[in-house]
Amino acid sequence: MNTGPVLSVRGITKSIDTGTHRVEILRGIDFDIDRGEFVAIMGASGSGKSTLLGLLAGLDSPTGGSIRIDGVEITGLKEDELASLRNGKIGFVFQSYQLIPTLTAEENVLLPAELAGEASRQSAARARQLLDAVGLSERRDHYPVQLSGGEQQRVALARAFMRKPPLLLADEPTGNLDSTNGQHVLALLKSLNQQEGATLVLVTHDRELASHATRIITLKDGLITADERAGAVTESPR
Repeated sequence: MNTGPVLSVRGITKSIDTGTHRVEILRGIDFDIDRGEFVAIMGASGSGKSTLLGLLAGLDSPTGGSIRIDGVEITGLKEDELASLRNGKIGFVFQSYQLIPTLTAEENVLLPAELAGEASRQSAARARQLLDAVGLSERRDHYPVQLSGGEQQRVALARAFMRKPPLLLADEPTGNLDSTNGQHVLALLKSLNQQEGATLVLVTHDRELASHATRIITLKDGLITADERAGAVTESPR
């Protein structure tokens, strides 16, 4: 097992050529995230946080710089290599749940194992264990349309942990939920982060949500402007 940072980002830039001018979205991003950390990436709309998350997930390519996930340099990987890395090393929790409507809750949770060719009695048992952990053991045979928004997000959360990824990326995971369900999903994220040992990186514009993290990285205009660890704030050059 790699013993270095689970996520290492060096000199990441991202720009888009509109035809008339060049838009600089990210302008040199550097940070390391250690194993087991719970990190919130904050910023207003247009700060670059969603673009950064897409780069960390290997869903987009940076203009320049380096991203290493669990010791693997992902910039320059082919799409099939990226797909394999994402399924093995990254779990995702989206604001919009992204459940397959024709699959039951249990089948949705089991999907990452099936895509990896690992469907087995053991993986089915793990899917049921995870649904139990998020309080949905009685709903495992229900389809997404039969579940509330909070329940769907809990299924998505269980699915993200299915293959025990070293890195979990969450994009505004409580954004479509009411405050009660949002707090429940946040508590589950923190609990599973601790129990499963996965590193959690959460992107949000919500300061109250980010306050539950052990570290907050703040972006503004494509730059890191602050890096806060347990109350200590490190200012970055603007």
